[in-house]
Amino acid sequence: MSAINASRHHGLLDLPALRKRAKRLLTALKHDEADESRAQLRTLGLSGPDYRLADAQWLVAREAGFASWPKLKAHADAIAFSARHPEFIADGEAAVQHWRCGNDIEHSLRTAGFRGVFQMFDDPMVMGPVPALPEDDYWRVRAAYVQQAFGLAPRDIEQRQVLQRSALAQLNADSELVLWCEADAYDQLFLIRLLACLPSLPRRLELIEIDQVPGVERFIGIGQLAPDVLAWLWPQRRGLGEEALLLARQAWAAYTAPDPRAWADLATRQHQPLALLGAALARQLQELPGAEDGLSLTERLTLKVLATKGELPAGRVFAELMQREEPLPYLGDLMFHALLQPLIHAANPLMHEGQGDSWARRSLRLTALGERILAGQAHWLDQSPAERWVGGVRIVAGQKPWVVSGEGQVWRR
Repeated sequence: MSAINASRHHGLLDLPALRKRAKRLLTALKHDEADESRAQLRTLGLSGPDYRLADAQWLVAREAGFASWPKLKAHADAIAFSARHPEFIADGEAAVQHWRCGNDIEHSLRTAGFRGVFQMFDDPMVMGPVPALPEDDYWRVRAAYVQQAFGLAPRDIEQRQVLQRSALAQLNADSELVLWCEADAYDQLFLIRLLACLPSLPRRLELIEIDQVPGVERFIGIGQLAPDVLAWLWPQRRGLGEEALLLARQAWAAYTAPDPRAWADLATRQHQPLALLGAALARQLQELPGAEDGLSLTERLTLKVLATKGELPAGRVFAELMQREEPLPYLGDLMFHALLQPLIHAANPLMHEGQGDSWARRSLRLTALGERILAGQAHWLDQSPAERWVGGVRIVAGQKPWVVSGEGQVWRR
């Protein structure tokens, strides 16, 4: 992977490699090569042939996602400084609990020099029933769903839940928490779930919350970032107060309710205490059946990939969905596989699955019904699809299920 392509994924810029790239580009320009780069310079009024290194550096910066070479260098210097001067080591950060909705950044945080306890809360609340129940009943419902959807051993699920419930139960007014989140529904639901669990405002409650990173072309999650970039994020954390706790409790109650109208109302608003929450709630609301076709947005986008690209391996469909179609990526590959099953194994399926040892290599293609539904000529809820849940909303086709418009309005069908 080239220095530019690599940095556009993990965010860590390789300045020496980029400087070499600029020098090679300048040489090519002087020898009447690099026609595409020359055309870009001409659009700026630089017709040559006497190009300077600054011109080549400008093009390299643009390729890396920056407006100019000075801005690229300033960002690289800021990350390098953060890595060389990790304030969190000098500030007694060993007492901090780093909370994340998975274990994808623990190794990188340790590599960057972070201290403290790393807590994982990995319940995929974007999928399956998330009803408003007493805690013991709630965890039993979630365990049953995770076992059914992902085929995990009951003992493994129980051990994970015990660890997570124990960590949550120990949070109190003396706790010191830093939460690491991105903009998607998986993370934002983790955020409001954890905040709603707090009995009171802890002594220290801080949030690192991002929806983009300079120079990263397709930011999907914090887990893709290099360790030094995580160190760069550290000074950008901000404190949360009582307003954030109240909002989280309100949002969690709305998400777990059987009636999605309060959830839909919250999804239309900007929320200053948790700036990325509204958009995540709006995106997750689109997992309810669409009013026009009965499909969730994920289902609709998946069918769209197959309609556009034709028959593809499931892993390739997932990659197309995440890299090009999904507006706010939140799925892991096994989650995507689980969401495919009701579309493949329905009495009237929307897609056919080929043979193969690995699900990711099995080909998928639309059925005639899938094509008709995608074209607006049929409605999925009229085909008696399997019961499913979104948050606290139970969707049963024959029982006037809640549906959502593209604008986020909800009503019973």
